[in-house]
This record gives sequence, structure tokens and C-alpha cells, in this order.
Amino acid sequence: MYWIIGGDAFLDELSKLTHNDAIRGVCMQFIDHMPWAGFRYYDMIFPLFLFIIGTTLPFSVGRRLEEGESRKSLVRKILIRAAILWAFGMIYNGALTAPSWDHVRIVGVLQRQGFGYACAGLIYLYCKPKAQIWIGIGILLGYWALMAFGPVPGVPHGTYTEWGNFANYIDRQIFAPHQMYEKYGDPEGPVSMIPAIATALIGLLAGQWLRSSRPEEKKSLGLLVAGLACLALGLAWSPLFPIIKKIWTSSYVLFAGGMSLLLLAGFHWIIDVKGWWKWSFPFIVIGMNPITIYMLTAVVDFTSIATHFVGGVANRLPDEKQAILAGSTLLVEWLLLYFLYKRKIFLKI
Repeated sequence: MYWIIGGDAFLDELSKLTHNDAIRGVCMQFIDHMPWAGFRYYDMIFPLFLFIIGTTLPFSVGRRLEEGESRKSLVRKILIRAAILWAFGMIYNGALTAPSWDHVRIVGVLQRQGFGYACAGLIYLYCKPKAQIWIGIGILLGYWALMAFGPVPGVPHGTYTEWGNFANYIDRQIFAPHQMYEKYGDPEGPVSMIPAIATALIGLLAGQWLRSSRPEEKKSLGLLVAGLACLALGLAWSPLFPIIKKIWTSSYVLFAGGMSLLLLAGFHWIIDVKGWWKWSFPFIVIGMNPITIYMLTAVVDFTSIATHFVGGVANRLPDEKQAILAGSTLLVEWLLLYFLYKRKIFLKI
């Protein structure tokens, strides 16, 4: 969430100040998506959210099961939360302000998170871990088959270009032009929703591993091994089914899932095993109210607020102006979240 609310823009402006192509090239890994095929660090932020959603299920839903709450009650709560996330996503996409319905993106980031949460939650309630693994494998293989053999008029089977792949073809059939993020289709379209379930399932399996009674060091090691295995599988599959975030290919699921597992392994070892957590406080403040700040950035002009306070200084430093404004915008957002944190005000779904 730090990157989404302005960390990327701040790093972008700082990298421009260096006037160094090598530094700029490294920073591009953290501030922009791949145009199409390939992978940058920035491409794992979205799947990492879905991964975390899956990871938390054994702790949230699992605890309620142990306390005696019925599966029927939990199913209702899961579906309600998913619907709220979908509604928030529609609002974020301008559903309340668009001139007409055919100018509103029906799908989006929060919609995919809600869908992934609902599917992973239901699978968790009714399937054991082994079955969860097989479901995940089935989703990845089934999506590959659908994309490899799904018919697109005038295009050979197994075409994964922007205009030639099956997922974006379906987007163009069911959405109006202004309902899609790109002219050729939508990166959160309905067909590519399918493998997003597998992303949440990788997180779900990681969460069950973390909630087990195994020694903490062994948990970190297990996550590390699983992460490396997913990375290897994703890379091995990529020549046949390329790593493409915008259609959420199966190889992308595995590669991004592997990166997510490695991050979880590292932070679990640093924070839970070694107890080094104080450095993470600024990020805890952001992480306690992610939906709040995500929605607020859609309706509040934080840059104007920051400019009100630092605009004079920024104008006197023309070369550094944009970096000052980007950093100040991020600081204003963080201070608001800190205010909410101190008063224990958290928006939860």
C-alpha cells in the first residue's frame, strides 16, 4: 500500500534527480508495470494483496470456526465482505460520478480482491489443504488450456498478444469501450479473474502453514522452499505460457506467488523469529487502514494539501520541486493514517 499511495511517485522523482540511467533502470522495477510480457517488482503488488487475503483466512475465519461459528454464518459474512469490496471498487472507478453506465469500469482491483477472497474463503471452509492444492493446480492448468485453445476470430490458437489473446477478446465482447482500462481489454477482466483464485490459494496454504504448530524457524524455511519452487515452476512454464500480469497468466501466478512467499518468509524470520519489528512501524500505520487510504486517494487531492504547506519551498527549488511535492504528499497521507491509528479508528470490512 505504501507504493500505491505515493511511494512509487516519490521514488520516481528521486530517480530522475540522479540523472543516472543505471539507477533509473533499477528504480523502474519499483515504479512501473511491464508494458506487456515480462515481470518487474511493481507487478507483484496487486497479487501480493490477494496473497495476503488468502494468508489471513486461517487466522480470521479459522478462529471463528474453532469458536463454534457455523459454516453457513461464515459463508454469509464472506459473501457480504466480497460484495462490499466490489461496491467500493465500483465507487473508486467513478460509478457515482460517471455520465452514464457505459463509462463505468465494472471490474477493477478491489473487485478482483473481493472475488478472490470469496472463492478462497469458500474453498477454505469446505476443502482440506490437499484438496486446495489440487484445486489450485486445476485452475492453473484449466486457465492455460482456455487461453491456449479459446477461439479468437482471425487469430491462431495460443496467441498471447494484447489484441490476440482469448481473455481480452471476451472483454471486448461484453464491455463497452469506456468500460475497459485499455482499448484491447481490461487487466481485471472476467476471464483473468479465474487464475486470481489460485493466487489467493497460494496465500491460503501459506497461512495454514504459519498457523500450524511447527517451530517458527521451520515455518520460515518452508515458506522459503515453497517460494523458490514456485519461482522455478513459473519460469519453466513461461516459454509456453508467458508471464503477463495484464492477463494474469498461470506462469505469472506462480512467479508472483513465489515472490510473495519469499517476502513472507523473510519478514516472518525478521519479525517473528528474530523479533526485529520496530523498524516496521511506519508501514504498520499504513497497513492498519489500507482500504481507508486507498479510497481516500480517489476523492481527496492530497497533492494540493501538501502544496499548500510546502509549495513555496518547492518553487524555490525547481529541480527538486516534483520530488518535494511527491514526498510531502506521501507524508500528508501518512500523518492522516497516524492520526487514525492513534485514535484506534480503523475501517474494516
